[in-house]
Amino acid sequence: MSDQNPSAWRKRLMRLLPLLLLFGVGGIGALVFGDALSFDTLRDNRAALMAFRDQNYPGLLLAFVLTYIAIVAFSLPGAAVASVAGGFLFGLIAGTAINVIAATLGAMAIFLAARFGLGAALSARMEASEGRIRQLKSRLHDAEVEVLLLLRLVPAVPFFVANLLPALVGIRAWTFFWTTGLGIIPGAIVFTWIGVGLGEVFDRGGRPDLSLLWEPQVIGPILGLCALAALPLVIKILRGKAEV
Repeated sequence: MSDQNPSAWRKRLMRLLPLLLLFGVGGIGALVFGDALSFDTLRDNRAALMAFRDQNYPGLLLAFVLTYIAIVAFSLPGAAVASVAGGFLFGLIAGTAINVIAATLGAMAIFLAARFGLGAALSARMEASEGRIRQLKSRLHDAEVEVLLLLRLVPAVPFFVANLLPALVGIRAWTFFWTTGLGIIPGAIVFTWIGVGLGEVFDRGGRPDLSLLWEPQVIGPILGLCALAALPLVIKILRGKAEV
């Protein structure tokens, strides 16, 4: 027993290690950097950023993508500012594409850290269990695309939660990847669009108003997409009840 217990503890620690590293680095990063990534920072460094972009566009692009991935992967403060900065620095079309790619890669980092650690063990236990838990897992896999798209489209679901939960219940990595990239596009467009006009806001001495996200003309279409994503899930549930 004394030989098995240390071995069991080591296995548990190894399962938790990827997430512990993410949380640890994220906590240290939040303490060290604090609110370093803010709209005030963008305003104060506007001229330098624009000059660097004009002189070394690939360099700024690479630095931005790596920074955005780190913000998402380690759950650092400033994700909204980074999204707006994408439009500010690269324009609507390129900025949206860059924001989506970087956010998706950062989300995959969290997903993989949880999936190959704690998530693998939890998923295996759910698969080996009997009754309702196994039935729930089976039904979740049957509707995983609809569920993942809903997690991305519903504004009330925190981005970190939408990255972590799918890994813990055994969602396939490829499905998570493409539904994340597709599902965050509407929100990315809105944030990037705000960033496109950020220069004019700074010229007026103002600050960007993110409350625009909750205006009816913005939130309405997003909620409409939520309803479309939920429709197949509702149909599956109703069909399942009819068969029973």
